[in-house]
Amino acid sequence: MNKKISEMIEYPKEGILSKVIVKTNKADITLFCMAKGTEMGKHTSAYQAMVQVIEGKGIFALGKEKIEMLPGTIIFMKENDVHSLSAKENTSFILSLWK
Repeated sequence: MNKKISEMIEYPKEGILSKVIVKTNKADITLFCMAKGTEMGKHTSAYQAMVQVIEGKGIFALGKEKIEMLPGTIIFMKENDVHSLSAKENTSFILSLWK
């Protein structure tokens, strides 16, 4: 299966739009498109995860660390790490989860 990420990016007027890229019994890979001003409150994942920022600008809070989300930024999280996000402008990223 081949997909061109740039063609999948679509920003909602508000909130978050997600599109599954790959889903298997061992991994989930999803594209997230966050509208400017959107926040995703503190939460955790039961799995290891990696975020790869494609476009935009935002803040990714991982525990007490604040990471600037800029194109090309990669963030790794262990399972159960507390994190949150806020988009300063339209921001897209790929979330990969390993089960």
